[in-house]
Amino acid sequence: MGLMIWGDQALHLTVARAGFWDHRGANDFSARANYEQVADLLQRGDGETLQRLFTASQADPSQPPCPTQLGLARIELHFIEDLRPRQAVLDTCTGSICVTLANAQGRSLELTIGQSMDQELAWIQGPCQWREMVSGLRVRPSWEWIGAERSPYGMQAPRLWQDNGTHPSGGMEQALPEDDAAALAYAWREDALAVATSLGPAPYTQALARVQESDLAAAEQARAQWWQAYQAKSARLQVPDAVIQEIWDYGMYKQACLTTPNGLAATLQGPWLEEYQVPPWSCDYHFNINIEMIYWPCLATGHGEHLQPLWQLIREWMPQLRHVAQQFFASDEALMLPHAVDDRCRTVGAFWTGCIDSACTAWMAQLAWQHYQHSGDQDFLAETAWPLLRGAFATYWAMLEEDGDGGWCLPVSVSPEFKGARDDAWGRNASFQLAAVHFLLRTLPQAAAVLGQSEDPRWHMLRHGLPRYSVGDHPITLEYPERTRPRLELWEGMDLVESHRHHSHLGGIYPFCIIDPRSAEDAQVVANSIHNWIRKGPGAWSGWAVPWAASILARCGHAQGAVAWLHFWRQHFTNEGRGTLHDAAFYGASTLYQLGSGSAGEGGASDEIMQIEAGQGALNAVCELLLQDCGEVIRLAPAIPDSWQGWSVCGLHAAGGLVIDMHGAGGRLQQVDIQVQRSGLVCVECDLGPRWTCNGAAQEGRRLRRTCQAGEVLILQAL
Repeated sequence: MGLMIWGDQALHLTVARAGFWDHRGANDFSARANYEQVADLLQRGDGETLQRLFTASQADPSQPPCPTQLGLARIELHFIEDLRPRQAVLDTCTGSICVTLANAQGRSLELTIGQSMDQELAWIQGPCQWREMVSGLRVRPSWEWIGAERSPYGMQAPRLWQDNGTHPSGGMEQALPEDDAAALAYAWREDALAVATSLGPAPYTQALARVQESDLAAAEQARAQWWQAYQAKSARLQVPDAVIQEIWDYGMYKQACLTTPNGLAATLQGPWLEEYQVPPWSCDYHFNINIEMIYWPCLATGHGEHLQPLWQLIREWMPQLRHVAQQFFASDEALMLPHAVDDRCRTVGAFWTGCIDSACTAWMAQLAWQHYQHSGDQDFLAETAWPLLRGAFATYWAMLEEDGDGGWCLPVSVSPEFKGARDDAWGRNASFQLAAVHFLLRTLPQAAAVLGQSEDPRWHMLRHGLPRYSVGDHPITLEYPERTRPRLELWEGMDLVESHRHHSHLGGIYPFCIIDPRSAEDAQVVANSIHNWIRKGPGAWSGWAVPWAASILARCGHAQGAVAWLHFWRQHFTNEGRGTLHDAAFYGASTLYQLGSGSAGEGGASDEIMQIEAGQGALNAVCELLLQDCGEVIRLAPAIPDSWQGWSVCGLHAAGGLVIDMHGAGGRLQQVDIQVQRSGLVCVECDLGPRWTCNGAAQEGRRLRRTCQAGEVLILQAL
């Protein structure tokens, strides 16, 4: 259950229920197309046939073009004496909201809004008899705004209820042609207004029972205890930068609500679907960055359990992932995760490049591997991470070919979203796909060793026979085209020719981390690539592109630049309610401004597109300033800006079961405390200056490497 609280003339609660899907219109492209066909059509230039293969039949106009989630309703509260909302304060530590209403004569009213974290229930509480100050309560179903669009597809107007008896109640129920109905109910309870949602059989009856019968005092106590427990486990940051501090505090709050362990796996808008439009891009699962970005910060901030709904969903999808891969690649080992799917893993839309973007599967495999590294849970490794790793590799193996020179190549590959779904939106050896493959090749032997599995000889062969990225000589500037430098390409021969939101050619730097910007082998080509990328600028970036850029710069050691991008994101890609936007909030920095996404695959534009992942990406970028997992070593405080004269972080989690506290002052790192939760090798790198100690013993260099037992504490101090 998601709430958005807003309004100026009246107090509005936009209420949504995650999982309210109209599943019709899924695109079973793998029943019509396979990889050999696609590769052949692309290489022959037959784009017309290609597009036809990936376009779902629309012979029945009563069927929607693709699956989509739907919003539910808005509750409007009007008050006597022209009392209007003047201020709302969210306590990010306790999850409660205080709303102040006032009028021109100085009269005011304070209301507190709370929400249960384990049931679909919220409540508004105020002073004694505040209900008498409410002049009107209105439930406005989403149908008011989307009915004209959805009625041709068989959706009908909702049922409405209103009981003005001794204990007033009411609400609405929205049915769908083939899917479960959803409902909202409210009821006055002494000095509280209770609100609930429900999805499934007889949802209004279920929601009404909840608002009428729930013990609100017990629910408030349970809510407070939930937030106390969450905060006790959470990493805590203090920095002398108000923007970065807000990104952290609000990001941690959003993470709690968006990825609740007993909730549903998060989608593009999470549970906060707007009522006034069909959600952009169906509020679906996008796996070419969005879902990964939502979950990126969970592990470092101490909340691996918040990934459980996602893993449960992935495990439920395994038969579908295998079925689609078997159809498309004729492989019994492969797993194929298209870039956009509904909660049944059915493809949304006809974006052919997204359907063959195998990095979507590899990216989820990376997240699963990282979860294992943090938790040490071998059952999870065996049941979830290992199948994803092997399935992603098998998918790539079906696409790889020998290059004729003793090596291997990806003859047909895509760079996410570059050139959209044009016939020429592909090339040989896309750098993003190569990065994903090499992540798998680096990780599979490690996972096999833990599980006692034998190594596949293909892994070693490809590590040495498949390039890690595509590189080519290109002009430093178009003013002086004769001055060229080698830099990373999107695919062979395709330079980053203009600003683009998906930094896929830099994916080897982050997130796949198979390129070390500090290494002698890669430093120069990385520097050239970053130079060109910065020159191209953010003119065509989306909201989520900016925190990703900050993470890339943090990996390259450009701390101040990374922080500057986070400030830029906060200014340009959030709205007045701190909503995270896909398109820019105003014109002037990005050309992605009020372009709109269409409604569930159709035409049209919206003035504003709220998507949730960028805020979590910004939180993750702050984590990258503080800690970077580089495979064989964990770098501590690798990108702290000089402007942070005094800062601290407590409870930051790292691979290997490490929990880390750090603080710095005077522009340098002063102390690191490492709690070792699992026995094993600890290898960390940090700059404590020329003289420092570990547990009182003098140390040299920047790296500490030692085998530790669970329960040990390492204290690193600058001298």
